[in-house]
Amino acid sequence: MNSRREFLSFLAASPLALAQRDVIASPKDALDVLDFEETARRAIPIAHWAYMTTGVDDDATLRANREGFKKIQLRARRLVDVSHVDTSVELFGTKWETPIFICPCGSQKAYHPDGELAVARAAQAKKTLQVLSTQTSTSVEDVAKALGHPPWYQLYAPTKWEDTEKLVRRVETAGCPVLVFTIDLTGGRNTETQTRMAKADTRQCSSCHPRAKPMFEGLGQAGINPPTITWEYVERVRNLTKMKLILKGIVTREDAALCVEHGVDGIVVSNHGGRAAESGRATIEDLPEVIDAVRGRIPVLVDSGFRRGTDIFKALALGAKAVGVGRPYLWGLGAFGQPGVERVLDILRAELTLAMKQCGTPSVGAITRSFVV
Repeated sequence: MNSRREFLSFLAASPLALAQRDVIASPKDALDVLDFEETARRAIPIAHWAYMTTGVDDDATLRANREGFKKIQLRARRLVDVSHVDTSVELFGTKWETPIFICPCGSQKAYHPDGELAVARAAQAKKTLQVLSTQTSTSVEDVAKALGHPPWYQLYAPTKWEDTEKLVRRVETAGCPVLVFTIDLTGGRNTETQTRMAKADTRQCSSCHPRAKPMFEGLGQAGINPPTITWEYVERVRNLTKMKLILKGIVTREDAALCVEHGVDGIVVSNHGGRAAESGRATIEDLPEVIDAVRGRIPVLVDSGFRRGTDIFKALALGAKAVGVGRPYLWGLGAFGQPGVERVLDILRAELTLAMKQCGTPSVGAITRSFVV
């Protein structure tokens, strides 16, 4: 009981304290994606919630991701026919009905028993791109069956190169068309909020944590994200596979230019949802310099902190090809399973459509930097 009180006291004092919102009884009761947050928090074990909600150090970057959107305003154009709005985009030859994609988030069974399978079924129902985490609690093969086609796959590099080879070959054999190599955790991180909040959970962790994740079967267990990874390693991965190769975690013009130089097929501008380095800088603020450095030679995607359709519109206006969401769909998953994820995707797409109508942009291609200031 004392641990529970300590946890609630921490929440009250935390900069992450939630705005007062009602607990919703059904996905259809949600007016925006934030309506799922409190409901999910009450449904998910404290330690698991801590893992999802944490930033690093003082959580400054976590907050900056949201605050960054306030620095960008929309310039609405009038008297444009927006009776029909096309939200579709094309990525590597595949057309998607929306520029919103599902970010790779690990251990989704920590939030709902159906985990990644519920998310895959929601993605299939809503025709949304899903990127599967290396730390998935369900195999890529099973997720592909639920999704109806292979997902994009996010790679954390194992410590040993031979294990990276095995892992990449496995997902390529599974049919994954794109490998999203995430490179922003090789320096380690300090998830202080997670550590503080998890103290309130008195359960035995061994009861719900499998000894090995499905994607690590047959590999050594020496760890992931070695600090020795360099651009030479990126080239080795590039030469290893015919999958399209995206680097996730790029936040500067210098590294964006190096991506093009080293044959990378795309970029995700990302600070891991404020969970990697404590830069204090929002990805929406990183995005313009990356776009300018790439000069249209490869597609640039972005994630971290997106909660509204207007947030997504701003990123598209600055040049992003697609926008990823993470915590919002996990809130939907934790609160209601597949129906919750579907409702989150519906809300974000509806808000984006409304923003496009309000700004006079009947297609994603019509959204340019002239619509933001």
